[in-house]
Amino acid sequence: MSKIKCELYNDNFQNRKKYNIPRAQLVIADIPYNLGNNAFASNPSWYVGGDNKNGESSKAGKQFFPSDKNFNLVEYMHFCSKLLKPEPKERGKAPAMIMFCSFEQMAPLIEVAKRYGFKKSYPLFFIKKTSPQALKANMRIVGATEHAVVFYRDKLPKFNNAWQQEETGKKMILNWFEWTRDSTKEIPKIHPTQKPVSVLEKLIKTFTDPGDVVIDPCAGSGTTLLAAKKNGRNSYGFEIYRPFYKAAIEKMLPIGDEHEHQMDIFECLANS
Repeated sequence: MSKIKCELYNDNFQNRKKYNIPRAQLVIADIPYNLGNNAFASNPSWYVGGDNKNGESSKAGKQFFPSDKNFNLVEYMHFCSKLLKPEPKERGKAPAMIMFCSFEQMAPLIEVAKRYGFKKSYPLFFIKKTSPQALKANMRIVGATEHAVVFYRDKLPKFNNAWQQEETGKKMILNWFEWTRDSTKEIPKIHPTQKPVSVLEKLIKTFTDPGDVVIDPCAGSGTTLLAAKKNGRNSYGFEIYRPFYKAAIEKMLPIGDEHEHQMDIFECLANS
């Protein structure tokens, strides 16, 4: 039995060909929400100690990370269409792409995706127990949901609900999931918009089989790769921002089975 791959590269996903990675059954990504300098605007962390009486903190007027402004949606869609496996003749084996996004991004993403072969889609909703928008609590109803869209070309993607039956006794997988936070004792907090491993595991188990390939073009903290590894899926990720890449390699991916360190582009050049 071949060893499960779990590889993260400190590089742009556009340079995928140099790594000779296989095409994916599932591509998952959390694209930038384009919040710009207001990324922390509704969060108490905008102020020192979460209290506006203490003045603004170092996060006030800052982006989550500098690579945010360089994200190009058109290029992303084009390359994701290349990252996925071709549409198979058989039913029940088609690949899929899942994009986490804001509610406002859903409609424009669907329109752009159609230009790159993703003709069909449906939404997913994730329900939180509380809201991070504490500073808006006295102004309006605050958001306590996350959103994603499942994209596919023509045939319905591969679908598994056996895990749901085994874990809950229920056959149906609903279009909403509980947003269960990871325990910080088990999963380190690396990224400001880090997705829970438990949520990603459910998606990966639903749309892939053991041994399939999962790719995250904007890997961030590496939780997608960890979720795939824990469930016997091969995974490959790209993270251009060096601090996130380094933290993922050192803290996230070693969790569970021993992770073989992958040389990033800078290390490859240094050793050539």
